[in-house]
Amino acid sequence: MAKKWYVLHTYSGYENKVKRNIEHRVEALGVEGKIFDIQIPSEEVVEIKEGGRRVTSDKKIFPGYVLVRMELDDASWNVVRNTPGVTGFVGAQGKPSPLSREEFNKIMKHTDPAAPKKTSSSLGVGMNVKVISGALVEFDGTIAEVNPEAGKIKVLVSIFGRETPVELSYDQVTRL
Repeated sequence: MAKKWYVLHTYSGYENKVKRNIEHRVEALGVEGKIFDIQIPSEEVVEIKEGGRRVTSDKKIFPGYVLVRMELDDASWNVVRNTPGVTGFVGAQGKPSPLSREEFNKIMKHTDPAAPKKTSSSLGVGMNVKVISGALVEFDGTIAEVNPEAGKIKVLVSIFGRETPVELSYDQVTRL
């Protein structure tokens, strides 16, 4: 029988607990030869807080889902399915559907430490901000665009009575 990756649906926020529970159940019930690996896909995200402070954290790519590499038979299915926090396998008509190698690779490429870090911020279009560094320090403006990949925002600043779009980094502004 082939080892394949399956997707489990769990209660949101219980992914780590489900992983630990499955690992304990595999050992206790002696099915080490059927369940091989458990992954919770996550990626590093850099959040920019007030005043430009950067905080790095791990964010789950698919909250409420866990990947399990296993040989699917009645014994392994029962071990996983009856683990506290697991609500079921992902698949058609209640039957577990394995991921293709391409699907698995696509999901896991985001977890690679060499993958570019995502940047997120509480800043959004339409928010009023004050420039706190650079040539336009002390100017107020309104956010017109947010580019999280680049960590940049476009702010409409009133200069000489005209609104002028200016590209700034997240850490150059603070919310009003």
